[in-house]
Amino acid sequence: MTRAFASQGDLSEKVTSFTEIGRGLYAFTAEGDPNSGVIIGDDSVMVVEAQATPRLAEKVIDEIRRITDKPISHLVLTHYHAVRVLGASAYGAPQVIMSHTARSMVAERGLEDWKSEFQRFPRLFEGHESIPGLTWPTTTFGNSMTVYLGRRRIDLMTLGRAHTAGDAVIWVPDEQVMFTGDIVEYKSACYCGDGHFGDWRGTLDAVASYAPRAIAPGRGDALDTAELVAAGLECTREFLDATYMPAAMAAARGGSLKEAWDGVRDACDPRFSDYAIYEHCLPFNVSRAYDEARGIDTPRIWTAERDLEMWDELQG
Repeated sequence: MTRAFASQGDLSEKVTSFTEIGRGLYAFTAEGDPNSGVIIGDDSVMVVEAQATPRLAEKVIDEIRRITDKPISHLVLTHYHAVRVLGASAYGAPQVIMSHTARSMVAERGLEDWKSEFQRFPRLFEGHESIPGLTWPTTTFGNSMTVYLGRRRIDLMTLGRAHTAGDAVIWVPDEQVMFTGDIVEYKSACYCGDGHFGDWRGTLDAVASYAPRAIAPGRGDALDTAELVAAGLECTREFLDATYMPAAMAAARGGSLKEAWDGVRDACDPRFSDYAIYEHCLPFNVSRAYDEARGIDTPRIWTAERDLEMWDELQG
């Protein structure tokens, strides 16, 4: 009998933290579950990342209401993945913002991604009955746009392909703080199943070029010192390289996906097996690295059926 995805057995509730990383700037973190960010402006609040369900979004809202009664006016979604966007309805934000590319990915693969993630990670979708449907933005942007919350300036930018083709970052210049979504992770495995290994390092360099004083990463603890920012960027780079190179070597010699899997495990298990969601991400990471090394530039759409086919192949 084929064993289940690691994420299907991850049923324990996570302890959340709400860390101030700058004046009026907060990172909501949850032991490797998806993070959210909060930006307090003069007259309203911007939230970064919606969480997987309205039930989980309420945990973020509860933290916001402990510190301010200002209305939530903007919700920014750094990319299209279900665990990031399907809790959006809880915030009641008049403006829901994505990059143009992220919106196109909702249209192209949003429903399939929802079904795939729902199968893989049941705990994150507890209370899924309250999800009203796919999350669509009210506003999209190309390379950049600026939002003002009163006098507070917030820059939304696409710096390059990385975790997905449509990743956005949120830069708050008055505090030199960046919300990176899943472009940067800290002591958490990167999910690379829809990623672009060849571009990701350059996008990390673009993040570093802003010299952020603090970063709210996609998963893992808030990076609230220069030393932690440097560590988060470097451990993300190391994880990507250690994942891609063995898979690329297997592809170059005409090896199978299973051979790529074995090579990546040999390289990554000793270094990263204690990272959050490592086992959850690994099969999808290997599959995407193997595809990219064989010249498949656009990540293939994950479906619940494709997930199981890939997993069966890796058990062989």
